[in-house]
Amino acid sequence: MTNLSVNINKIATLRNSRGENNPSVEDWALAIEKFGAQGITVHPRPDERHIRRADVFALRPLLRTEFNIEGYPAPEFMDLVLKVRPTQVTLVPDAPAAITSNAGWNVIDNIEFLSATVESLTEAGIRASIFVDPDPEQIAAAARTGADRVELYTKPYADGYAADREAAIAPFVAAAEAARKHGLGLNAGHDLNLENLKFFHERIPFLNEVSIGHALICDALVFGMETTVRKYLECLK
Repeated sequence: MTNLSVNINKIATLRNSRGENNPSVEDWALAIEKFGAQGITVHPRPDERHIRRADVFALRPLLRTEFNIEGYPAPEFMDLVLKVRPTQVTLVPDAPAAITSNAGWNVIDNIEFLSATVESLTEAGIRASIFVDPDPEQIAAAARTGADRVELYTKPYADGYAADREAAIAPFVAAAEAARKHGLGLNAGHDLNLENLKFFHERIPFLNEVSIGHALICDALVFGMETTVRKYLECLK
């Protein structure tokens, strides 16, 4: 079964635009769990422009599903996740000012840094996932760090889906097989949506998890959150 982890950053963005607590990040996270999602994802950035450190601490004791925290493993981020101890930490190579994740790690060039980071997470009992492009060599390197999983950066698939979905999926199938070969669990995320998710899952049925935020929150404006979560879950059957 492929789990759906909903990234709630955009809920926090809306809340922060007024400086109050409406919509409540905690209330919506619990509602999304109730609607059937198997996980909640947050990406606390240094400027706290959406999810704040305080949100991470507030969510941890409330959630009953898997809690995934994404971020660049700067000292402040590592201090946060080692205190909170979520189910999973997804390591991304984003610069502090990045609007959104736009590439996977060059694991080969950063293998010592990532290996040390993964070791810290593993010692704390946290599943470690490394955000990567669909490159079998980088996935092999991720396995050498001791990571539990990789998360495939799926924007290239989403961008190419309408023109030629077979060509768009091909490198991701190869990357997924490389992850299996090296004993890694497999996550995926970025620009997956109701149009392209079902085909992605059909071609890579052994996905452990997809993390979806922006598209899902946009769809919720049209369908409502409960119906939207169920539509995404239907794509993963």
